[in-house]
Amino acid sequence: MAKVHFIAIGGSVMHQLAIALRNKGYQVTGSDDEIFEPSRSNLARAGILPATLGWDPERISADLDAVILGMHARADNPELLRARELNLKIYSFPEYIYQESLHKTRAAIGGSHGKTTITSMIMHVLQQCRLKFDYLVGARLEGFAQSVNVTDAPLIVCEADEYPASALEKRPKFHFLHPHIAVLSGIAWDHINVFPTFSNYLEQFAIFLRTMEPGGKLIYNHTDETLRQLVEKEGTHLECIPYGVPEHTILNGHTRVRFGNASTDLMVFGEHNLLNIHAALLVCRALGVGDIDFLAAIATFKGAAKRMELVVKDEQTAIYRDFAHAPSKVKATIQALRNQYPERKLVAVLELHTYSSLNAGFMTEYKGALDPADVAAVFYSGHALEIKRMPYLEPDVVRNGFARKDLKILTDRQALERFLDQQDFTNTNLLLMSSGDYEGLNLTELKKYLTVQKPQ
Repeated sequence: MAKVHFIAIGGSVMHQLAIALRNKGYQVTGSDDEIFEPSRSNLARAGILPATLGWDPERISADLDAVILGMHARADNPELLRARELNLKIYSFPEYIYQESLHKTRAAIGGSHGKTTITSMIMHVLQQCRLKFDYLVGARLEGFAQSVNVTDAPLIVCEADEYPASALEKRPKFHFLHPHIAVLSGIAWDHINVFPTFSNYLEQFAIFLRTMEPGGKLIYNHTDETLRQLVEKEGTHLECIPYGVPEHTILNGHTRVRFGNASTDLMVFGEHNLLNIHAALLVCRALGVGDIDFLAAIATFKGAAKRMELVVKDEQTAIYRDFAHAPSKVKATIQALRNQYPERKLVAVLELHTYSSLNAGFMTEYKGALDPADVAAVFYSGHALEIKRMPYLEPDVVRNGFARKDLKILTDRQALERFLDQQDFTNTNLLLMSSGDYEGLNLTELKKYLTVQKPQ
């Protein structure tokens, strides 16, 4: 029985891997200096919640087969130092995933946007087709108990993130997966705290392509000019399969997609999701799933958590929330809702919450992003700036960056609530975009904005 110890076991994805290995029959231990919900309850149910918080070198013994290092752990962590003294095998999360999948077919879904959704679509279809597979995805998905699963299945589908792997390993996570089948959905500069220039960011995708084995399948969005040029330069050793927006129709708020002679209505919408579906179809096709079976399964896909998620609706009003925060994601999400309901007014609120989005020098990347909305607002809090130790962000810098003179700037939750209270939501959609929570805005209370029918 393999014996594995997690340093910083409480991470949102790290604890899911720990549970998956425990379910596989491994002996799993872990440590952390803070563990929040839902990680704490999940670990407790699995019987691997650390008895005490904090770091203790005595937890590290010579008989460990692997030590897995979370992003939260620093280079001077006492348990890590002990593991290095004992010459134990130390892995970042993606390095360990690769070790567990050496004898599997590996499919990796990368790109600046759409990774979670494409991965979720593939998982949904494979599950509907009753195929055995392992997975790694960055969101909660209906029908799956956890976001990471590692078994003896012959296939693994991984969301391939470009963020650094660990405190020791600064290279991007997706460099360690070495997939047989890969998707690149597009390239748009993000994570400027890690990749200070666009050329530095672009190089990470070039490395990803160069390190794929010759003959591997690369499924890429040919409508992205930057990506297309990169693939032409770096993908000559690969089987490159381009994709774009498939044939489709939109009628009365419903989207129908067609591939060849087969078509189906969808529960998701937007040009970005049509691109995502095309990528997922090509991956599933490479894995032996027929197009008819794919369409039958994708028709029931509701989306990943917080991805164009319907909060509440009635006949005249719909309220959606979405994880969009980077410029390319914001543009795609807002355009999708605009196109799906062209006759409705659109009110859009974007929270700036990430390091990149709160950076004054990055603000011009958002130019025009909120233009499709009839009413647009940007929300950010002083608390978010304090946590990231960033300077005050002038409202005019934000307004000029988005290049929209009538943009409402809101800097506390009370101002946001007043803004929403002032809107007329008759024949209107509200779109809330954020990777945060608007300083604790209660989404269940948003139902009060639904149109109230007048008594006869």
